[in-house]
Amino acid sequence: MTTLTSPHDLLAAIPFLIGYHPSNSLVLVALNTDSVDKDAVGMAMRVDLPVDLSCESYDLLASHFTREKADGALLVAYTPAESAAGETVLINASAALMRAGIEIRESLLVQSNRFRSLLCIDSDCCPPEGSPVPEIDSSRIAAEHVIAGHPMPFATVDELIHSISALPSAAHESWFSEVNQFIIASDAKELNHLQRDGATAVIDLAGEYHVGRGAEDRELAARVIGRMSDIQVRDFALGSHSLESADSYWRMWRDLLVIAPTGFIAPIASVFAALAYERGEGALAQKALDRALADNPNYSLALLLRRVFTVGWPAKSFTKMRAELHPKVVATIFG
Repeated sequence: MTTLTSPHDLLAAIPFLIGYHPSNSLVLVALNTDSVDKDAVGMAMRVDLPVDLSCESYDLLASHFTREKADGALLVAYTPAESAAGETVLINASAALMRAGIEIRESLLVQSNRFRSLLCIDSDCCPPEGSPVPEIDSSRIAAEHVIAGHPMPFATVDELIHSISALPSAAHESWFSEVNQFIIASDAKELNHLQRDGATAVIDLAGEYHVGRGAEDRELAARVIGRMSDIQVRDFALGSHSLESADSYWRMWRDLLVIAPTGFIAPIASVFAALAYERGEGALAQKALDRALADNPNYSLALLLRRVFTVGWPAKSFTKMRAELHPKVVATIFG
């Protein structure tokens, strides 16, 4: 999905852009004019519906659009039926974006499963009571995403969190012992040999996912999780996927995240978060970092990624940095 041509398209696209159906939220979508698509969809941001934000806070939101080099913006406020804050929030956010030179292409208020545009003054097409929110399943946007192999969005943020929560098997003592035997201590003898073994295990397990077998090889999955305790192996894993293999790696890290035992979660969650962010799944990336920092509050990569995601660093810039780092890590491990 590259363009949105109507309010119906926008409302159908937002759950795909953020990963779930929002509520009590302000969603801002960046538009970028390029040589192919007039209004290509760029970054999507979701924040809890603000009520008393200062002008400076709204300007901070707008600064992300400036960094993204956006030309236009689409705004949607999702508010409870009894709330009167939606219009004020949309007006304040629009003002901040316009101060930053961003054109407002649409501004929608969604309440009680109905929507109306603050920019439309034609009561025939935009009645004051609003229009019904269209069913997402029958939309062009949903069809495009399904054809592209993307899953349908989660109904709520709780369902999104549950999708990467630990399975009961992750807490089994026998499974912890299996993983723990592959841990790499920083002062280990033959450290480089163990790092090579870890990097090779990542590639081997990704190959299993590429052919559709998943993590059927229990020992190989344990080896990857355990070896990821080493920073060099983790950094190798961070850059080991390509555009063609990204889907296989995404499935692999997601599956390993829900079975990783306590003490081994942070590296897996951080790499998964990075890949999710590159795929445009910002909400999922942030929730993965929540898991990483719950496992290790001082985990440096998770803290770095939190800062990167929060300031709205463009995903393409992160992809470029990762690609530049990977050959150096490969040289360190394999010589």
